[in-house]
Amino acid sequence: MGTGDSGLDGATSDGHSASAPIPQPLVPSPCISVIIPALNEAAGIGATLASVAQQTGAMEVIVADGGSTDGTPEAVHRAMPEARVITPGRGRARQMNAGAEAASGDVLLFLHADTHLPPGALAAVRSEIGRPGVVGGCFRTRFAGPGAESPWMRLWEARIWMRWWRLAFGDRAPFVSREAFRAIGGFRQQPLFEDLDLVRDLRQRGRFVFLDEAVETSARRFGKNGALGQQLRNLALWSAWNVGVDPDRLARHYPAHQPSRSE
Repeated sequence: MGTGDSGLDGATSDGHSASAPIPQPLVPSPCISVIIPALNEAAGIGATLASVAQQTGAMEVIVADGGSTDGTPEAVHRAMPEARVITPGRGRARQMNAGAEAASGDVLLFLHADTHLPPGALAAVRSEIGRPGVVGGCFRTRFAGPGAESPWMRLWEARIWMRWWRLAFGDRAPFVSREAFRAIGGFRQQPLFEDLDLVRDLRQRGRFVFLDEAVETSARRFGKNGALGQQLRNLALWSAWNVGVDPDRLARHYPAHQPSRSE
């Protein structure tokens, strides 16, 4: 019997089977930072936070308030005492960048204050972001509220064309790895289409995926102009942005940037 031979067929000197797999260290599930830009959202932010609270796994919630005057920070603390509220000043890109800077998670998910996550949303994000080459992604959108059932709203909600150009508006709860977000410098400081520019930048670094799960978002932005009118306006603005028109110029024609609410 040679030195170090246990004398047992198929066994090693330490008594373990030679064919037994070597235990691998467990890889911790990534922590997701849910970042919510808000401005005068006291009435509805509790429901948004409730949709986040039902998620599983490691997460943190950061609400970046743009200077609300309706008690939004207090509403956040009542609904979710553990959530952090920061006040970086007004401007959606500024607020989201500040939230990302304050975040400690491995993955950043940007959630509009009037948008609700479906059950299992963060689990789906963890599954996708762990795939090779994936740097970010987004959900499908389902509208809710007055007018949401109109045929025009359902057509806009489908937005299959976005997959062709790999576009993701902010109401689709985009998510991105913290590393990729920092590498591209975060959101561009502009009043409109900062979400689409983020996706363009991310595509230079890896894959951006579209999940089958749908978030539920308010149809309130379509109220003034009607579903069809607002859809046509949005398409016109997107077309102008796509050919290089300055977002600052385009923002003057987008109603969501005129009320004091974060739409």
